[in-house]
Amino acid sequence: MTTETPREIEHIWRAVAVERASLADLLETLPESAWDHESWCEGWRIRDVVAHLNLSVDPSVATILLALLRARGNLHRMIRDTAIRHARACTTGDLLTELRDSVDARATAFGTTPADRLMDVMVHGQDIAAPLGITREMPPAAARSALDRVWNMGAPFHARKKLRGYRLVATDDTWVAGDGTVLEGSLTTLLLLVTGRPVGSSDLGGDGATRWFSRQ
Repeated sequence: MTTETPREIEHIWRAVAVERASLADLLETLPESAWDHESWCEGWRIRDVVAHLNLSVDPSVATILLALLRARGNLHRMIRDTAIRHARACTTGDLLTELRDSVDARATAFGTTPADRLMDVMVHGQDIAAPLGITREMPPAAARSALDRVWNMGAPFHARKKLRGYRLVATDDTWVAGDGTVLEGSLTTLLLLVTGRPVGSSDLGGDGATRWFSRQ
């Protein structure tokens, strides 16, 4: 597991702020109906994803334990249910204001890191934009930090296990990971791949691409 230096952590938090602010700018342009559009997260609307991001800036142990108890110990259910409940309790304007207010927040839940917050907002930004047909660019340095975190973190993505037997190679960076048949893609494509998001056949290359898509 990688350990960031104080300087690297500062860069990560700055990247988180940029991503939150740009996502808020994007959301502000959407019509009300778009907020109820299905996201890439199964069973989550766009507003539910935004609610989840907003809740991540209040990671108090008491809040998490109460929500986990309410979800009968199921972490996935807790995350989903708390986001949906919060989205239902807020107007679209409330959610947007919360997101803007969170831009400079630097809180992490127990067991998580600043890179988790960066990964979360970058990937969920795609969960919001892609289903609406909106292209949302990922800054390369931020995408690399998020990709490093997902590759090394284990749960919930288990990227190393899921991609055992493949060597991931970024086509727009020097980032590589894993051993085996080569899968090539941009940092954005590889981040979507390791977090289980849809990746088009035209975006992924290398000798392992045909093998990978034949498994889907």
